[in-house]
Amino acid sequence: MPAQQKSSLHPNNRFNGRYDLEKLSEVLPELKTFVFTNQYDSQTIDFADPKAVKVLNKALLLQNYDLKYWDIPEGYLCPPIPGRADYLFHVEEFLSKKRGGREAKGALVNCLDIGTGASCIYPILGNQEFGWTFVGSEVDPKAFANAEKIVAENPKLKDKINFRLQYKKTDIFKGIVKKHEFYDVSICNPPFHKSAEEAEKGSARKLKNLNRLKKGEKPTLNFGGKSNELWCEGGELKFITNMAVQSKYHSHSVRWFTSLVSKSDNLKRIYEAIKQAGAKEIETIEMNHGNKKSRIVAWTFLPPVGS
Repeated sequence: MPAQQKSSLHPNNRFNGRYDLEKLSEVLPELKTFVFTNQYDSQTIDFADPKAVKVLNKALLLQNYDLKYWDIPEGYLCPPIPGRADYLFHVEEFLSKKRGGREAKGALVNCLDIGTGASCIYPILGNQEFGWTFVGSEVDPKAFANAEKIVAENPKLKDKINFRLQYKKTDIFKGIVKKHEFYDVSICNPPFHKSAEEAEKGSARKLKNLNRLKKGEKPTLNFGGKSNELWCEGGELKFITNMAVQSKYHSHSVRWFTSLVSKSDNLKRIYEAIKQAGAKEIETIEMNHGNKKSRIVAWTFLPPVGS
């Protein structure tokens, strides 16, 4: 039976429509223990339960990308696969448009993933959907080791995804981008929140929408997440403005710098930082996930392809 409807995803996103939990449970029988029939006589899972969310996302990866292995350590961010895929589908469409309509697919498209995380999710999706090659940066040694294990356990990913540990947390590109390297695009899902307290409030809102948070109860992050994954000093605004400042020193190494921006109120100051860095072009790609709106900001210091 189908589960929760996902609407407004990119039209090419394979996760449009509903989850078929029966077929997903055949791929990963563990999922069956989390499936139940709701008041609308439809099969679903408890999206406020971190374990259920993790198992569902693991099943989606195994079913759609034929992985042999995928797992994340307890407490680490479990990304919602459809939303992560949507970022990449919008980026691929954007890159193709900037190439005059030529599809941005294949191993010659090099992508830099800032903050890969323990899940290795963007490199998996980008490589399996579009054939892109990846370098993923990570500041957390445990997350770094887990991402490496995922690639090592899946032969189809070997030699297509590599990782580099960022030893200095204040640096984004320095120490990662090597001399004479060139990337068609960099992607980033920045820490959105300014503090653990703000992250908890955000989780509380989600749980309240799911009618699961009781009065006085401390919220559980249903997708997990460590401090560097969910929050940092200054939140996404400071992170992305720092990225803009640092990007100018790597202006000839990356054609398009991109980042998710969750809060529209941050856009004005982000645009200002990018302009001050000297970017030649700035674009915003809007994304709608049901009631949730988000966007990708992209900028470049290079002239258009073919000019």
